[in-house]
Amino acid sequence: MKENSGMIYDDVKKCVDDVISYIGKDITYAMTLALGKPVLFINELYSRAKKDPEIKLKIITALSLEIPKGSSELERRLMQPIVDKVFAGVPEFDYMLDFRAGTLPKNVEVFEFYSKAGSILNNPEAQQHHLSSHYTHVVRDAIALGANVFGELISYREIDGKIKYSMACNPDICLETIRLFNEKKAKGEKVLVIGEANKKLPFMYGDAVVEAENYDMILKGPQFDYELFCPPKDSVSLSDHMIGINVSPLIKDGGTIQVGIGALGDAIVSGLIMRNEHNALYQEILEKSGIKKRYKNLILNWGDTGRFEKGLYGSSEMFVDAFMQMYKSKILKRKVFDSIPLMKLINSGKLAPDNIPPDIIDQLLEMKAVHRKLKAKDFAFLTEFGILKKGLSYEDYTIIDGENRYSADMNKEKNRQEIRKLLGKELLKGTVILGAFFLGPKSFYQALNDMSEEERQLFAMSGVETVNQLYGGEELRTLQRKNARFVNTGMVATVFGAIASDQLENGLVVSGIGGQYNFVAMGHVLPDARIIIMIKSTKGSGKSLKSNIVFSYGHCSIPKHMRDIVVTEYGIADIRSKPEQEVIAEMINIADSRFQPQLVEQAKKAGKLPLDYEIPEEYRNNTPEKISTLLKPYQSQGLFPQFPFGTELTEVDVSLVRALKGLKGLAKGNRSKLIKGMALELFRPIPKTAQHYLDRMKLLHPSSTNERILRKVVVFALRSANILQSSENPLPLQASTRVESK
Repeated sequence: MKENSGMIYDDVKKCVDDVISYIGKDITYAMTLALGKPVLFINELYSRAKKDPEIKLKIITALSLEIPKGSSELERRLMQPIVDKVFAGVPEFDYMLDFRAGTLPKNVEVFEFYSKAGSILNNPEAQQHHLSSHYTHVVRDAIALGANVFGELISYREIDGKIKYSMACNPDICLETIRLFNEKKAKGEKVLVIGEANKKLPFMYGDAVVEAENYDMILKGPQFDYELFCPPKDSVSLSDHMIGINVSPLIKDGGTIQVGIGALGDAIVSGLIMRNEHNALYQEILEKSGIKKRYKNLILNWGDTGRFEKGLYGSSEMFVDAFMQMYKSKILKRKVFDSIPLMKLINSGKLAPDNIPPDIIDQLLEMKAVHRKLKAKDFAFLTEFGILKKGLSYEDYTIIDGENRYSADMNKEKNRQEIRKLLGKELLKGTVILGAFFLGPKSFYQALNDMSEEERQLFAMSGVETVNQLYGGEELRTLQRKNARFVNTGMVATVFGAIASDQLENGLVVSGIGGQYNFVAMGHVLPDARIIIMIKSTKGSGKSLKSNIVFSYGHCSIPKHMRDIVVTEYGIADIRSKPEQEVIAEMINIADSRFQPQLVEQAKKAGKLPLDYEIPEEYRNNTPEKISTLLKPYQSQGLFPQFPFGTELTEVDVSLVRALKGLKGLAKGNRSKLIKGMALELFRPIPKTAQHYLDRMKLLHPSSTNERILRKVVVFALRSANILQSSENPLPLQASTRVESK
């Protein structure tokens, strides 16, 4: 069966049979990252390689999404009910199950250019097979490694009586791969492109819409409409929220934003929503924290603290739920258009997307954007963007509106006046975001699927070659991405402004560079852009507590000569265009105060700070207690919740996760305290307030010695996290509507 030139399969076994028959048994299979993987196809292809050692299979990909398992019995007891609820019907990657178990056959190799943070630290094979590649260079590198089969998850629907396909969640590297594979086909090389069509996947627009002929084989049928992977929301701590508050006044109304997935992305957007919807409270927090005073000039020149009247445009490789929350809160609403003259008029204030002025044709003529005698292509441009209303036609320099005919010769004043009768009311084909891939909770996918086709077209998708850089469309992309704020996360920052984001100094890869360098480079090219790197000031706890602001570090993702703005929970370091002494001083100002004296001493010893330098008094109290004192009172008003945008977890789930996480930290940072605490706990009675937590863990009525010990461990973890004492007054899980403006 064929639709255009894409062969349709409803049998994945037959599809894989044909792939092997055509390509042979030496297969280098590439697929996109995260949600865009065709699960059933790769599982069948991997199954063949397991059964047939003559098949040599290389898998090149990134971020292979895995359903959490838990590494201990306690974690498994905690995770299983959550997994059963959140991941019901979601298929797993068989190659990853074997990869984690250490049972991957010798004839199969897995190469990833990006992994879940920390997931491969203790895996030598994964470390040895990591591909260090910028997101925009991944296709080049995969092809250099011999990629001859490419697969992706796609969506489809009928449009104007014809089945259309969408790369949906992942046009990121797919558009470029298909283009380069077509070049290989033209040279007679054997390569194949596979699409696995899933109706549950939101059908997205922009460059994501493609014809069936882009695929050699398309898998389609009810069995391929499986549930989509939806990662649970991360908990947002008070220090995360403080980072979000520090970032929020750097975002300019009418500008552009990039944020990522996870707690810090949610914290930023939570801060922006507070700024937009509860501005009086927001201003109060800025005053109390000292942000407005400390960074007055930075905010005045580059930022904003008012509501979002013009709104923001999203330009981000990751289209995540945080953008959906900004859209719902009417922050993500600045529309851009794929037209240089229209963007010039909009940016200069001469054209509003929702109000086409009467003299629009005159303005376009003055810009030489259209010919004075409107040609067919001019008419197409004017109708495409809604400048001329729907229902018109063009013939031989004449515009036809029903029985009325209008001259397209704009040299004459009379004709220019007459054509004003044909103008539309608002511009068409505007978008509020351009993303390269998306991933999010179930509610995020549902929100996209529930939208009308017209509304969903506001969310455009394209490849990383377009989203992550300016090359190939510099003028248009510069106009669209005005006042851009590219917000990224790092692990460690030196006092000189260098950032380590993907790898430890001992060489172990934590995740991957992804698109960070691309956005940093773009941020330095765009004249009104800034790059904001978020760093949590410390890591670990107890004796293992370390500063993430260090004097030097043995790895660098972003070099110091590309430094710009660094933000921790303790403040903002504006370090672009400044000499070393000022950079070092600003970086130490946002470090945890427990580590500041050592940093100053190291800088002085190296001759990088004057010997008489002292940290200003206002920066010497950078402690977690300071943040807690500032923000905790607002939690009773519904601000700074653990899950600003909701969660699938119950309050009991959240408390147990926090308690067991704290127990792990104690095991690493203060084992003596753990041993003493557990010894004491063995002789204590089980408190009543712990019973519903123990019931959730199926430990309320232990049936063995092991379960009795586990019960005590859980109680100790809850007690150490102060959960038993505060169980009657839990912290808010998500934002409340009862926020009072003062």
